[in-house]
Parts: sequence; structure tokens; C-alpha cells
Amino acid sequence: MSAIKNTSNMNWDLTSYFPEYGGPEMKEFKAKLKKDIQTMKDKAASLSHLDNENQEDWEKIFIKNEDIAARYSHLRSYIGCLASADSLNEDFLKEEAEMAALGAEYSKLSVELLRSIKAASDEAFSNFTNLSSLETAAYYLGRVREEAQKKMKPEEEILAADLGVDGIGAWGRLYDTVSSKLEFDMEYPDGNVKKLPMSQRRSLMETPDRDTRKAAFEGGNRAWQGIEDVAASALNAIAGTRLTLNRHRGIDHFLEVALFQSSISKKTLDSMFEAINQEIDLPREILSYKAKTMKRDKIAWFDLGAPLELENPKKLEWNDAKKLVGDSFTTAYPELGKFVNGAFTKNWIDYTPREGKRPGGFCTGSLLTKESRIFMTYNDTIGDVLTLAHEAGHAFHSHVMRDIRTYAHYYPMTLAESASTFGEMILAEGVLEDPSVEGSEKALMLDTEINHGAIYLMDIPVRFEFEKAFYEERQKGEVSVSRLKELMAETQRRIFGDVLEEGGEDPYFWASKLHFYITGVTFYNFPYTFGYLLSRGLFSMFKKEGPDFLPKYEEFLRLTGSDTAENVARRSIGQDLESPEFWVESIRTLKEPFYRLKEILES
Repeated sequence: MSAIKNTSNMNWDLTSYFPEYGGPEMKEFKAKLKKDIQTMKDKAASLSHLDNENQEDWEKIFIKNEDIAARYSHLRSYIGCLASADSLNEDFLKEEAEMAALGAEYSKLSVELLRSIKAASDEAFSNFTNLSSLETAAYYLGRVREEAQKKMKPEEEILAADLGVDGIGAWGRLYDTVSSKLEFDMEYPDGNVKKLPMSQRRSLMETPDRDTRKAAFEGGNRAWQGIEDVAASALNAIAGTRLTLNRHRGIDHFLEVALFQSSISKKTLDSMFEAINQEIDLPREILSYKAKTMKRDKIAWFDLGAPLELENPKKLEWNDAKKLVGDSFTTAYPELGKFVNGAFTKNWIDYTPREGKRPGGFCTGSLLTKESRIFMTYNDTIGDVLTLAHEAGHAFHSHVMRDIRTYAHYYPMTLAESASTFGEMILAEGVLEDPSVEGSEKALMLDTEINHGAIYLMDIPVRFEFEKAFYEERQKGEVSVSRLKELMAETQRRIFGDVLEEGGEDPYFWASKLHFYITGVTFYNFPYTFGYLLSRGLFSMFKKEGPDFLPKYEEFLRLTGSDTAENVARRSIGQDLESPEFWVESIRTLKEPFYRLKEILES
């Protein structure tokens, strides 16, 4: 298979991964990776658990595993790029399934590494982490040891890995396949009806025209209704598998896994939500004002992404987006600007809408080439420009960490999302401070900024509270479609309060939101709010301290894979994340753009 035949409809250049898809370089790379995983797995299985006598043997295996991890990330990122950009290509989907099988084999090697550390004495483990080759990986090894305490017997974990390919992993892939092929009938206000891929629904729900948003919302939900049983089966199977494994692993509560993956304490999570509940009137006030600008008393769910209704709003072409992001980054943070402009030049971004392209956006990368790729669907809206800045923030995070060893690259979502939202805020500040930008465009950017704030403080908590309630009910048995819809609507009404109009809920949000179906990370929701508020705290410090803050920020990024979220914040920026006060202050930074927007609109 040639690269031209299979990737010519994509914008990004993937040749730094492999010269061509299915070519000799890719085949050789994949074969060697498979062989090395098997060899290391066998070697590890032949050793007894880590003790003071076999430290050298285990040292070699852990060092080799680090090399395998970098190569595995390389291949997985490449296949993920291809399958996301063209999910109608059966070769890519087959390769993605094979990647899942390879992942299962790799996880068996991980089982052996966990076994080696789980039974090790404290003395042997301490001696191991003090080896010169591993001392900079001490935090990672400590997390491996902590995770090992909550694992089943090695043979049971190996069985779980095998079953996961055709079990939880297959349900996730099924959802990805079905959602990427799903189309809906878009009935435009002028009577024109067009069948569109679901990936274009979001942009239509972010248009100024309310009738268009409503039509996209209702048309999309009719399509989701058509596959509601499939989506519910996938959701129940994913949650059911996790709960079953938790029970066998001795994990008392499903949130324990989410907290460990997020590298935060329960006290930190509770403090964040305590602050949100305390300050909930601010995002509700923002949404009430939004309703007022639409000449309405309240909003519906499909109004959340709506921009201001300006006369003849400027259409933002792709080149406009690149200039806005590039210029804003360069002005505020020259190193970030240099990086993102380089990404544009090197064609690291797949952005065009097209049939078969999966919905959503992400940043991925290779620990081998130290390069990133950005996946998104650009539909000429300011929200899409923010998505570009968001994903570019992720890519810069990886860039700052490019010289750090692989074992120190495993940073949690909570800290990853702070870098991305920091990028969004730099973009917003750049647009607002640019004298060449018209007042209406500044108002649009302010509106987008505070809208995002309301979403992070209300929409994402809805996802968290819904998923938490769903898991509690799923422990007693499968949850029906009707109950899923009811539970989602109830949660939306409770958190949004009186600002949500009667009947304005989205009962199918559990089906349409991809994040509920991601199998590699559980509770893929609260880390967004965590990262958002942490980034607002970071940006507030940046505005006060100016360029002197940037070395602290880069130290923050470099540390993200080397300590807990709480310790990273203490060590780099001197903040206490277990204190509600930090989160309250971060939330209140939304007042400035909110009042600034009101001043522009009411002057």
C-alpha cells in the first residue's frame, strides 16, 4: 500500500513516522517491536521478583522496556492518526485492531514488571530506584509499585489483557466506528435538507443562528436515537468490565482508579468541586446574560456553544486561524510562537472536514521522533480557532519535555489539560490586546472565553456527576436507555438550575459524548475542569509577573511526569491544590472578561 493512495486526503505529513503506510520500514519496525516485547516478556517471566540479588537483571529489563515504550508510542500514534483521519479505510481499521492486540501483549510485559516490584521488599525496591540508570525514574517506579498493590495474580492479569482486546477494547472501537460513520439529516431553516457526517454537528451548534443550532441538535439526536441501543450496550459493557476488574483487584471504589490516573488526592478533587459549588452563581450569571443577548429568558443545551449574534460575522478561514494563533503566541510567548509556526510549516495538523473523519480533536505524538500531530475538524468558527490553540498547547508541552526520559513522560490528564487551556488563554489575550482587531471580534473572543468558563464549570461537572451516578447504578446491573436519558436530563437540570429552560436538556448527551467511551482512561471529564482552573491560576500569575513567570511555567511542564499534581504545583509555582482557596481565586478570574464583555456590548 502506498502513502499516496491511503493518506492523500489528509492534511498532515506523517512521513516522519514511516515513509509510507504498509511499506518495508513500517513492517520491519512492527515485527521487531513484536519480537522485542515477546523476548522481554519471556525474560521477565523467568526471573523471581525483585530482590537484592537480581537487581542487575531487572535493571536491564526495565531499561529495555523504556525503549520498547517509546517505539510502541510511535506505532500507536501513527495508526491512531490514520484511523481517526479516515475511519472508512478498512486497512487502517484492521491495523487499529492489530494494534489493540499488540497492546494486550505489551500489557503482559507490564504485568511481569508489576509482579517484580509488588513482592519486592522496601529495601530491595529502594536500592533499585537508587541505581544511577533509574534514579530519575523513581517517581514512575513508585507509581508502578503503588499500582501493583491493586493487581490480581499475574496469570489473571494476563487473561484480563487478552480478554480486553475483544471485550472492553472492542466496545470502545465499536463506538468509534459507529460514531464516525453516523450521519444525520440537517434540516436548514430555509427548508433545505442535507445528510451530514456527525463530525460537522458541533460546528453547526456553534453558529449564531438559533434555528440552525436547534435543527442540528434535533437532527443529531434523531440519529443518536437510531443507535441508542448500541451506545447503551457499549457504555454498560465498558463500565461493567471496569467494575468487575475493580472487584477482583480489591479496589473499593471506582473513583480510586480515576484519582490514581489523575495523580491527585481525593482532598484535591473535593476542594475543586467545593469551590465550584461555592461559586456556581458566576457561571449561571454568565449563561443568564448569554440568554439576554439572544433575547431569551433562559437557554437550551444547544445554546451552550452559541456565539454572539453579530451582523455579518467575519468568516475565519484556516489561514486566518493560523495567523491569529501564531501572532498571539509570538507576542506573549515567543518560544511558543516559534514552535507553533514550525508546526504549521511542517504540516503537523489534519484540519479539513470530510466523510469518515472521526469527531473531536486531539494531540498525539511519538516519544521516538519527539514530534506531535494535531487532529481537529476546522469549520471556520472562533471555537475552532480556540481548539487549534488548545491542541497546540498540548503539543508545546511535549516539546518542552522532549529531552526528558520516557519514564518521566507519563503525565496525567489533570496536568496535560492545564497546558492546553493555557494556550487558549494566550490566544484570547492576544486577540484582545491587538489594536487591529475590531471591537466586535474582541467581543466574540470574550464571549467565547466566558462561555468556555461556563462549560468547564457546569457542563463538565454534569458529565462527572452523571458518570458517577451511572457507575453507582451500574454496580447493581445494566442501566437501560430510558434511565440513561433520565439520569442525564436530571443531572443537567440540577447543576444548571433555573438558567436551563424547561425541556432544554440533552437526554442523549451520554450517547453523543465520545469521552464516555474512551477505554484507556476512566472518568475522562473532571481533569478538563481541573486543568482549566489550574491554567487560569497559572495565567493569572503570568499576567502579574510577566516574562519572569515563563521559566516557572516551563519547569511546571517538565515536572508533570515526575511528581503528583499537588507536588508539581508546590515545587514550580508555590500553590496548594488541596486548598479550596486556590480554586475559588481561579474561578473568580472569569469576572474580568465577563464584565469587560458587558462593557463592550452595553456601551
